[in-house]
Amino acid sequence: MRNQGATGYGRVPVRVLLHGEPAGWRSVVVDKDGAEQHADLGGPGVLWSENGRDDPEPAWWARRLAETAAALRRRVDETLTDRTFAELGVEAEVTWFAVDEPVAWEGLVTLREPDPARFPGRVPPFVVTLEPGRGALLPGASLLFTTLAQDAWTTLTAVAERCRTPSPVASFVCGWDGTRTVRVGRGSLSLSTRRGHDGVERIGEIHGERRPGWGGNPELRVRLDGIDLLDEPARDVVTLFRDLGHEVVARSGLHVLPALGLTLYPPEGTAERFTAAALRDPLAGGDHH
Repeated sequence: MRNQGATGYGRVPVRVLLHGEPAGWRSVVVDKDGAEQHADLGGPGVLWSENGRDDPEPAWWARRLAETAAALRRRVDETLTDRTFAELGVEAEVTWFAVDEPVAWEGLVTLREPDPARFPGRVPPFVVTLEPGRGALLPGASLLFTTLAQDAWTTLTAVAERCRTPSPVASFVCGWDGTRTVRVGRGSLSLSTRRGHDGVERIGEIHGERRPGWGGNPELRVRLDGIDLLDEPARDVVTLFRDLGHEVVARSGLHVLPALGLTLYPPEGTAERFTAAALRDPLAGGDHH
């Protein structure tokens, strides 16, 4: 959050504006005194040249705008509540209303008590234990590579209910017959499926992701052989696996453990920890990426 003018410490936010404009997306936070602060949305695709091409909008553009706006609203939510927790010791909950959907939104801010998961040990993490060649174990459930696609989707729905997050979202990922993702705190758990030679669609890859910063409630943890893949420094994770006798291959920024079917995704920016880990069924075929 970039403060425009005087220091923003202690300012109480009341409204948030999000607009898609010719030069890109911008967001403004308005405090109780009417002062405005421009939010740094960050990330790729937020700003662009105003002297763009004059091609007609493709049929999928409206849907893309809606998806981008939804992702940016979530980013604003997280950034604002992190700031208010750091400065005021409370959370900021934003209730969004469409002004001109999908490119103009206004959010009303409600302050509430801090999330218990902000304090270590108050809320148990959601642990996904990867088992190479077999799948993953979840709290009260399992996602094995023998699991049928429909059963996998049902399990993801149960995860959403347990974590009090939105229902799983389907997406297209090249090389897979189906992919769905569920939020876990501020992280995500994704499953990709593929049809085997018998024509049956089963889990082929399990993917856990968590960006730097507070992990949300509950915090997603991804473990393998007792190693917290997204919590230990990336360098330490690689060293631990090599000490255990595993080959670790660097490919285009990724770290791949071929014998385990494991791929570790690089840290973002100056962060020290891996942002994601994916375990693939050895029978699913294809390179790990």
